[in-house]
Amino acid sequence: MIHLELSGVVKNYHGLRPLRIESLSVATGDQVAILGIDQPSAEVLVNLLTGAALPDQGEVRTFGRSTASVQDSAEWLSIADRFGIVSERAVLLDGMSVVQNLALPFSLEIEPPPEQFQDLAVRIAIDVGLRIDELNRKVGEIGPASRLRVRVGRAIALDPAVVLLEHPSVGLKRTEVAALGRDVGRVLERRQVAALTLTADEEFAGSVAKRVLVLQPATGRLQERRRRRWWL
Repeated sequence: MIHLELSGVVKNYHGLRPLRIESLSVATGDQVAILGIDQPSAEVLVNLLTGAALPDQGEVRTFGRSTASVQDSAEWLSIADRFGIVSERAVLLDGMSVVQNLALPFSLEIEPPPEQFQDLAVRIAIDVGLRIDELNRKVGEIGPASRLRVRVGRAIALDPAVVLLEHPSVGLKRTEVAALGRDVGRVLERRQVAALTLTADEEFAGSVAKRVLVLQPATGRLQERRRRRWWL
């Protein structure tokens, strides 16, 4: 099943040039990364994909339906709920523990979380590779790699059909990038979640996704990046 489909999309957003996507499709279980999208245009593309904004030209289809056909907020929420988003724009509660942050998708009652939601949060934490000794630490006290794991955990908590990742490797140590990308890719693959990673980090893109595309900003064409041979 094709979850995301873009054709002839153009969106002006007061950047150096409009965001252009000539053609893109993401189906069930696909793990795709796009290189060449900066942070402002990544936010614009996420808004287009979730239906929060409409293209100036072209069509965006999510889960088989044009975003232009959405009539009201209830319809839009039914679409938005099928996405998980990994983004610095999704606020973490630095004064709360890892478990409390991961329980938040299930309940606003997190001081402490109800037992069943706490158990869910702990399982998610372990699934995304957080250490046991980190679970009760405040999120503001853990490092960038662990914070990314918390964001991924929040994004997958409600079993979305698609996870969108906006520049997830920003702030990571270069020595952490490849291994963390592989870990995130395995989490998404285990859950059979389609994922689209928007990044300028070639190393992270190659480790998190099975298909890496390079955007030509002037035309909107997405070109498949050839994988490097291990001996080069």
